[in-house]
Amino acid sequence: TLQEWGILWKQLYVKHKVDLFHKLRHVMNELIDLRRQLIQGHLAQDQTREIKRHITVRLDWGNEHLGLDLVPRKEFEMVDPDQISVSELHKLSDSTRQRHGDGCRVPVSHHLFINLKSFTYNSISEDADVFFFLYDTREAKQISEKFMVKLNKNGGPKNPEKVDRLCALFTDLSSKDLKRDLYIVAHVIRTGRMLLNDSKKGPPHVQYRRPYGCAVLAMSDVFHTITDLKEEKDFVLKVYTCNNENEWYQIQENIIRKSNTKYSAPSTNYGLIISLQLLRGELEQIRRENQAVFNRALALTRKLGFPDVILPGDIRNDLYLTLERGEFERGGKSVQKNIEVTLYVLYADGDTLKDCISLGSGEPNTSEYRSFVLYHNNSPRWSEMVKLPIPIDRFRGSHLRLEFRHCSTKDKGEKKLFGFAFTPLMREDGTTLSDESHELYVYKCDENATFSNQGLYLSLPCCKEDFNSCPNLPANLPFQRSPKETFWVSTILCSTKLTQNVDLLALLNWKAHPDRVLDILGRLRQISGEEIVKFLRDVLDTLFCLLDDNTDKYGPLVFQSLVFIINLLRDSRFYHFRPVMDSYIQNHFAGALAYKELIRCLKWYMDRSAEVVRQDHIQEAMRALEYLFKFIVQSRILYSRATCGMEEEQFRASIQELFQSIRFVLSLDSRSSENLVFTQAALLNSFPDIFDELLQMFTVQEVAEYVRGTLGSMPSTVDIGQSMDVVKLQSIARTVESRLFFFPESRSILLPVVLHHIHLHLRQQRELLICSGILGSIFSIIKASSMESSVQEEVEMMVESLLDCTAEITGEYVSCLLSLLRQMTEIHFHHLLNNFHSKEELKEFLLKIFCVFRNLMKLTIFPRDWSVMRLLTSHIIVVTTQFLSPALHKNFSEADFDFKVWNSFFSLTVLYINQPSLQLEALGPAKRKKVLDKHGDMRVMMAYELFSMWQKLGDNKPHFIPGMMGPFLGVTLVPQTEVRNIMIPIFHDMMDWEQRKNGNFKQLMDKLDSMVSDGKGDDNHRELFISYFLCSLLEKIEQETWRETGISFVTSVTRLVERLLDYRDCMKGDEMENKKIGGSVNLMNFYKSEVNKEDMYIRYIHKLCDLHLHVIFCDGACFMADFIDMFHSSQLYLILQCWEYGISLCRELAFQYETLYDYQSLSWIRKMEAAYYDNIIEQQRIEPEFFRMGFYGRKFPFFLRNKEFVCRGYDYERLEDFQQRMLGEFPQAIAMQHPNQPDDTILQSDAQYLQIYAVTPVSDISDVPQLERVPERIKSFYRINNVSRFHYDRPFHKGPKDRENEFRSLWIERTTLILSRPLPGISRWAEVERREVMEVSPLENAIYVVENKTQELRTLISQYQHRQHHGNINPLSMCLNGVIDAAVNGGIARYQEAFFDKDYISSHPEDTERITHLKDLMQEQVHILGVGLAVHEKLVHPEMRPLHKKLVDQFHMMRTGLHHVSSPTCGLVFHISADTANTFFLIKQCFLLLKNIFTIYFVLQPSPSSSSLSSIRSNSSQIINSAPSSARGK
Repeated sequence: TLQEWGILWKQLYVKHKVDLFHKLRHVMNELIDLRRQLIQGHLAQDQTREIKRHITVRLDWGNEHLGLDLVPRKEFEMVDPDQISVSELHKLSDSTRQRHGDGCRVPVSHHLFINLKSFTYNSISEDADVFFFLYDTREAKQISEKFMVKLNKNGGPKNPEKVDRLCALFTDLSSKDLKRDLYIVAHVIRTGRMLLNDSKKGPPHVQYRRPYGCAVLAMSDVFHTITDLKEEKDFVLKVYTCNNENEWYQIQENIIRKSNTKYSAPSTNYGLIISLQLLRGELEQIRRENQAVFNRALALTRKLGFPDVILPGDIRNDLYLTLERGEFERGGKSVQKNIEVTLYVLYADGDTLKDCISLGSGEPNTSEYRSFVLYHNNSPRWSEMVKLPIPIDRFRGSHLRLEFRHCSTKDKGEKKLFGFAFTPLMREDGTTLSDESHELYVYKCDENATFSNQGLYLSLPCCKEDFNSCPNLPANLPFQRSPKETFWVSTILCSTKLTQNVDLLALLNWKAHPDRVLDILGRLRQISGEEIVKFLRDVLDTLFCLLDDNTDKYGPLVFQSLVFIINLLRDSRFYHFRPVMDSYIQNHFAGALAYKELIRCLKWYMDRSAEVVRQDHIQEAMRALEYLFKFIVQSRILYSRATCGMEEEQFRASIQELFQSIRFVLSLDSRSSENLVFTQAALLNSFPDIFDELLQMFTVQEVAEYVRGTLGSMPSTVDIGQSMDVVKLQSIARTVESRLFFFPESRSILLPVVLHHIHLHLRQQRELLICSGILGSIFSIIKASSMESSVQEEVEMMVESLLDCTAEITGEYVSCLLSLLRQMTEIHFHHLLNNFHSKEELKEFLLKIFCVFRNLMKLTIFPRDWSVMRLLTSHIIVVTTQFLSPALHKNFSEADFDFKVWNSFFSLTVLYINQPSLQLEALGPAKRKKVLDKHGDMRVMMAYELFSMWQKLGDNKPHFIPGMMGPFLGVTLVPQTEVRNIMIPIFHDMMDWEQRKNGNFKQLMDKLDSMVSDGKGDDNHRELFISYFLCSLLEKIEQETWRETGISFVTSVTRLVERLLDYRDCMKGDEMENKKIGGSVNLMNFYKSEVNKEDMYIRYIHKLCDLHLHVIFCDGACFMADFIDMFHSSQLYLILQCWEYGISLCRELAFQYETLYDYQSLSWIRKMEAAYYDNIIEQQRIEPEFFRMGFYGRKFPFFLRNKEFVCRGYDYERLEDFQQRMLGEFPQAIAMQHPNQPDDTILQSDAQYLQIYAVTPVSDISDVPQLERVPERIKSFYRINNVSRFHYDRPFHKGPKDRENEFRSLWIERTTLILSRPLPGISRWAEVERREVMEVSPLENAIYVVENKTQELRTLISQYQHRQHHGNINPLSMCLNGVIDAAVNGGIARYQEAFFDKDYISSHPEDTERITHLKDLMQEQVHILGVGLAVHEKLVHPEMRPLHKKLVDQFHMMRTGLHHVSSPTCGLVFHISADTANTFFLIKQCFLLLKNIFTIYFVLQPSPSSSSLSSIRSNSSQIINSAPSSARGK
């Protein structure tokens, strides 16, 4: 698996799926680590199971996200489909898919690990105790024990051995606890002087425990942070101090509520630094998985009270005592007392119990406890909790004594005893202190008081309730109660051995009060479940003792009590005590006579179900049926052992009578009684649970007969109500899944009645899901049994009962049907097909089964990744088809021919062969081999079946022509040689019949088109289809009379397949739009020109238009829109700036509107036409570049292979961008770095070579005289549109290179490309039809270069004159600099040297006209540069003035260099331009002179602002502005 993942993992990176890439890498590393742990073999059994579960979950996750097949597993191991039924395979596949969502029914325990790393708040300078606990602020109570840490005055552990070992684990937190408003609270209690900053208060040798500060941490955010972490996370807790010690008892509440006036914040952010980690699972499991944590002297800190799940072996006996508050007298002192409470636990003999007081986990227990002292407070409130882990055997007779002392702060620092209080732990009735607050009496005493004889005060009342119970107290008591002083404590008992419940104790001690037994049994239901399960064994012993003592008197009440306890164990909190009950029954239960009374009571309850209105008690008894039978059977076993099997017949008779009562209850009509429905439902739910108990006393056949009779007593109709239907079927389902059903001898008895009920529901289409589940279980058992013995009779029963039923086609039902078909042998099929009473019934059956099979091959039944399930289904279908086809031929051929059945059969075979799961070519080599080894190529098996049945049709073949022609053609597109061989004779027959009937094969074309469009065929078998199948077909038809027509048809099909597959490949979602459009155009041309199928041509016209509109290609969308809708096309031209093409369309629409007198629409269309003209004049359009592309190599699609195209680039797209884009569209292509034509090696190579370079459009507008004076922005559109000729140049030197001036010998090889259609058109690409090559002389090249540069300047200057660049003059600056600077340093000057030289002119008299033309072009360029500099001066930024000045200076040098070659007229112009600043008169004369010359020109201009620089002539203002700025300044 990881090898396969590794390949796909790398592809994720290539496809930029970075998130999944990183997740998968993490999962792969986890799998490698888990596998390493398994291989080492040092794990316990449950650990191995858990690691396998983790591995399985991660494998399923990875397979799902990578699109791989689902692997069905059982107990985390892969299953062999041959060893299990199809139903079980379906169930396993479904459970594997849903495994991630499965939740555990048993609550999961959580444990919070806490580690105190440091306490950096060092201002105490005294020893301190830190107590951590969990606090619920919503209920304002502590929910856990305390974790205690002793620190020295430096903040380190007081015990040096505990360095880095100050950690605890708060255990047994439930999921509900994590959702509570929990806080970690830390109380800091210092040990030292009374007042921290006053050394006079008390001598230094006397130590007091004094409250210092508190820290809190909200756990709601913490749990979200640490839930998924596998390591500790650090947190800092600020320690706040209390402003008033009277508020200490609620300091954490004040901090949480942010009552700032009641506490002081620390001056620094430091405090307690702790780390936390949340652990899940059972404590023993966590101990194994985190041994390093437990080796750090981890302190287990338990939850107050029992956890949500009480485990039987969990033994606890903890009493939690909280010192709440006290009220004490001042005692004649001027100030209030400093009171310290000392706690002792004493036994009945007066000895102090050693180590029975725990201040918190993490520190050893002590024998006494001293509270902290609140300074000068006679009403102190401590709210300090301690745990008293007192042994069970010492609990009775023990008591608590609390001594109160005043701590003086004088020099001696004495602690004077002034009173005490006490309380016994257990009352006289045997119950412990109740979980509540207790107000204790305070008795006066002094330091001289002796407590050696505790009897002196134990005879006194400890509280008000105690005082009321003993009113006659003697007057001379040893200790006098202080009437104004009281002390409050509260207790919480968490014990699995002691109880506070009086009723429970009375039951356990029933012999002390036999007269109260009936009352005690009646109150058993009022005892809490926790108390009962703690004493489960004792309670059960008591109940059966009562039953033995007096059966007649106590029997019914004992039965009710037993039912109550059994149902109590069905609660999820006490579910873990069911094994305790089982253990009790097997090992401790001794009621040998109990079975008689239990049977009698149970039968009595059932017999009364028809009479009683309220049936709650009967329903409870029905729910307890399982354990009642456990007690009955075990009691009978004990009796048989004791009496050597006496009264066996009576026992069997009583059981028989009991089952008659059960049948009686189930046979009652419950439609009129809702209570009876619930009783029957409770009985049916519990009934399957008693089978295992009965098997201990009876044979398998006897138990099966009991069960059959009971199931048979249920109503046979499905009208008893939907809820009872469900309960009845659920009971049958559990019966099938029980151990009883696995015995063949019982299955033969039970199967008929089970199938009878299922048959009824399937007939009426009721509860199909449950029925399919029952059938699935039956098939799984039959499949397992078939490995060991024959199951032919059972399969026969299933066939007779089920195959005539139909149900909704769902995965569950279909898996049952497949299981049945898989188990059927030839004998079963023979019996089935011969048992139909008529051919109509057989026909109906065949149509149904073929329909089911066809639906099975849809992805809706089984998900795509259920590969194992799909392959097994395909195998069953092909085997079943082989068994059914002889019956089809036998009953529906010749005179009895039935088109519907045969057509259904052929449709099935075609769909089967084409189904995706069987296309082995798409699989990897390993998976393909695995499938072939297991099943073979099932397509071939079905193809032979198809061929065999086709041959048996005889003269009925025309019924399927041309209807099956398309489907059969689809089979030939399957890339499997043997399948194609099989299909050749079939196609020959079809073509023969088609030629006889219609004389052509046109319908085949349409079918081929639709199938390839639907995804049939691919690149790998294109060659196979063309070269093998069609060629073989040609050989087959060679001798036919219609040979020529057939050959022509096959040739057309060959070319069509090429184009269709190209088109289909181009239209894939991830392909670029250019390829899609190219493939569409290629296919359109074929349909139009080669096969003349206008309908198909129009179909692809529409597709191509939709494609253009989708990508908003300006040119192509407009051209295609003309085919669709003139009205919308006119709007589209407006949006896409194709205004010139839209004008003619507007005119056509205007003519139509005018003809129809639709003046409103006419007005609208004229306005649109006017808007087009405005846009042409005012809007700027970008001139795109054109690129020649050559696609060389056999790896390109057919419509591109070894061809060259010219492509119109996007706006602002340059050669480098275009080349990068094309390489992105063809990522496998190799870019050729030269423009030379490739040789045959490249043309025939199995690769892709891409040759790209820029070409220049050759427009025809230069031949149109009237366009000479048209503005540049209008001419530019026609220069780049409707162009079919492009050229590119290759410079070379003819003869020796002129070293002084290379321009003299620089020739140009100009290649002109003539396209098959003009650009732009319906595509941005156009194929090159032919090419022409000519050589351009150096002089002609110079003319061409100067002319092009002048045109570029003219266009750019025109744009800036009309403010179309919004202030950015960088392009103009660069262009001017490039021309002027090049002219100074070379450029025009080099042309002058080369071609204006006398020697050149004399030696080339034929070039005289060209030289003159070059001179004129140079002069024209100079004029344009002058205008450009004038425009540049107006727009240039002040910071760029130096550049402008440099350009002007260089321009003067350039103009001076050209002066001597100027014509006289031009010289005059230059003279005037140069001397403009000297005299205004000359300017005026010049203006008058030129006015007449340019009159026509001005008339042609739409406005002065829109004048063009298309010629060297310009108005006077332009000539003036061309002068240097210095001259104009003068």
